[in-house]
Amino acid sequence: MMSLKFKAQLILFLGVGLLIMQPLEAQQKNFIDQPYLETTVTVDTLVVPNRIYLNILLTEADTKGRTSVEELENRMAAKLKGLGIDLDTQLSLTDLGSDFKKYFLRKTDIQKEKAYTLLVYDGLTVGKVLKEMEAIGISNISLQKTGYSKMDSIKMDMRIKAILKAKEQGSNLVNTIGQSLGKALHIQYYERNFRDTRGGLQEVVITAKAEPLDVEFSKIRIETQLSVKFAME
Repeated sequence: MMSLKFKAQLILFLGVGLLIMQPLEAQQKNFIDQPYLETTVTVDTLVVPNRIYLNILLTEADTKGRTSVEELENRMAAKLKGLGIDLDTQLSLTDLGSDFKKYFLRKTDIQKEKAYTLLVYDGLTVGKVLKEMEAIGISNISLQKTGYSKMDSIKMDMRIKAILKAKEQGSNLVNTIGQSLGKALHIQYYERNFRDTRGGLQEVVITAKAEPLDVEFSKIRIETQLSVKFAME
């Protein structure tokens, strides 16, 4: 049989639980019961990539073993410096640290290769790099990825444009029925970045006598979709 003391504690516990739940239920009821308008808008923009990452593979196989990886490194460094590229901040070894080298066997010879990532900031510099690397026998260059340095700032601007557009759209709707738009009750948004499929990095063939090309890259499309619930007054 349940003791009187235990019954009292149980009743007290249930009473406290009901007191805690009541404000939450009241808040939910107030939000649902008041008239509101939900509006969803989408805004987007295109930006030109200003962070372009190139993969550069140095391999003795390209010169049939006549030129060592170390010599190719020295030639590459000299050419890149000549283009005004900061080797300390823009050039890095790929994977596994600063002493990474991959060795592979070809018949009786041991060949070496070394991979780098090069960061440049515009398409014209990419064209110059391709031309200079081709001139010294380095042809294994590929695009790793592109990016935009002020992405956070652009996204914040997009959110502001979206919320202003949502407010304007909502005001126009409720004004037609003789009401006005009140404060925002709930705001939700999501963003995505993707490449503009209308353009892209075209195949570029560089010869020793060719002028550097201003290589065009796919623009980055930034899209923000924002949904707002406004009170109606």
